[in-house]
Amino acid sequence: MDQKIPLLEVENFSVAFKQYGKGLHQNAAQVISNFSLALYPGEIMAIVGASGSGKSLLAHAILGILPSNAITSGSIKYKGEELTPKKKEELRGRQISLIPQSVGYLDPLMKSGKQIDSPLKSVKSAVKSVMDRFQLGNDVKSKYPFQLSGGMARRVLIGTALTSGADLIIADEPTPGLHKSMVDETLSSLKELAGKGRGILMITHDIDLAFIIADKIAVFNNGVSVEIVEAKAFEASPDNVKHPYSKALWHALPQNGFHSIRNKDYGDYLNRTNSEQGGEK
Repeated sequence: MDQKIPLLEVENFSVAFKQYGKGLHQNAAQVISNFSLALYPGEIMAIVGASGSGKSLLAHAILGILPSNAITSGSIKYKGEELTPKKKEELRGRQISLIPQSVGYLDPLMKSGKQIDSPLKSVKSAVKSVMDRFQLGNDVKSKYPFQLSGGMARRVLIGTALTSGADLIIADEPTPGLHKSMVDETLSSLKELAGKGRGILMITHDIDLAFIIADKIAVFNNGVSVEIVEAKAFEASPDNVKHPYSKALWHALPQNGFHSIRNKDYGDYLNRTNSEQGGEK
């Protein structure tokens, strides 16, 4: 693939949900607004922001698994080609793989080993390596998801994505509940895949985790991408980011003083944003 063509390109993408109020009055609740990013082969981009800010919905939109009352606009392209609903269905789990937040995504009627195994001959040799790295032995392979602990089930989920052969992996909060050694293995595996030319989109509220793995960070707030910055520059100093919310995130980290995100600059920004949104209504 031409390195100049983004593996994933999102342009002015918005998501709203149809809702019904009193008297069956219909309205649209805006969740993501005018979101844009470009992810290239071999690149790891982290989307960071508070829980509930709409980050996971972007992953669901890319995969085509939004609920039926979702209203979308804008463009999502994969390798330069528009991701139509039909194309999403064709690529989902094959060219585009998801490490979801919930272990409920595992098939409850399929043994764990079968879920990790890959139909692709080109990655068959990688299956055993992944299972060994994540301590998924024969006893785990023969068990159904309900027989696994939460941490073990999450490792199975990660294994299914790593052995999928996909060129784009979306990791949505991939490490909660894992022992530090397994967190390290997960991040190392994702870095190795990026080194082989895969694209990694990691969604997280843990900005320190993003600093460890990401090349770039997209800062997400209230459904809006406020800026995209180089991870190393962002980690080094708040002076390397422009937006008040990004600066507030940096200052809120324990190693940077653990200051409340409700600082004056961000408070002014929030009041300004709320005022503008109120005016639009």
